[in-house]
Amino acid sequence: MSSTSRMTSYQRREQLIAIGRSLFATEGFEAVSVEAIAAAAKVSKPIVYEHFGGKEGLYAVVVDREMRSLNEALTSALSDPGAHPRRIVERTALALLTYIEEHAEGFHVLVRDSPTTDPSGSFSSLLGDVSMRVEEILTQTFKSQHLPLKGVPYYAQMLVGLTVFTGQYWADRRKVSKEQLAAHIVNLAWYGLSRLQAKPELRFESAKARKAEERRLAKEAKAAAAAESQAAAAKPDADTAEAPSPVTDTTAVDGANADTDSHTDAGTSSHDEGPTDDATSTATGDTNGDATGDTGSDTGSDAGDITGRTS
Repeated sequence: MSSTSRMTSYQRREQLIAIGRSLFATEGFEAVSVEAIAAAAKVSKPIVYEHFGGKEGLYAVVVDREMRSLNEALTSALSDPGAHPRRIVERTALALLTYIEEHAEGFHVLVRDSPTTDPSGSFSSLLGDVSMRVEEILTQTFKSQHLPLKGVPYYAQMLVGLTVFTGQYWADRRKVSKEQLAAHIVNLAWYGLSRLQAKPELRFESAKARKAEERRLAKEAKAAAAAESQAAAAKPDADTAEAPSPVTDTTAVDGANADTDSHTDAGTSSHDEGPTDDATSTATGDTNGDATGDTGSDTGSDAGDITGRTS
């Protein structure tokens, strides 16, 4: 290959490192082969083995180089312990985001799962070193504010994790500038730090909060039961007050008695009128008969008297 003879050993090494970094960032360590590296560099596989001994050696060089670049950027941001704490937070956030912006492939290599068995050469070990440096700075701040120092290591890890994982999210999207994102990180981190409580407590999910909630619910249940019992006791009294009393409410009784008397009088009147009609009829008949008879007798007598006188 003619292109091979025109490169110096240093140039070829740098070429393989750049190609390896790109492949490891996009494909991951396990998916990359020596054949793929050689093909991308347009060299034979022995060239790769000659420089790095295999893909493991190339990967180690790529990671080491990226670790040194990031470490230098973060160390520089944290190098002035006399600076205002907020300025240190701003510098650290910007240093990481600048590294991500300028070394996008290298950052992707670092945040991928590492095949190395040496924990000192991993990305997590670098973050551990950075966290220790942040811890030193926070210790001074906590002392000046008379805050308990036992929480310092945890706050240091929080700050580093917040910045790193936010940067990782931003590396794949880039919808805001690094300055804007750094301002958001500082907004959350700084205003949280400036209002730290000496003895922070969970407001809703602690054992103390749960017991208080249980007491509140028990009190409400007791009050509801008492109200229900009181309402049940008052209900018979209300029913008694609404029902008509046979002693005090005499209207219905008087009305019933009046109806009974009316029916009784009517019945009595009917029975009395029956015999009266019969007597009346009898008396009338007798009177008529007597009158008729008397009239006939009188008429006959009168006629006889008249006839005798005539004769």
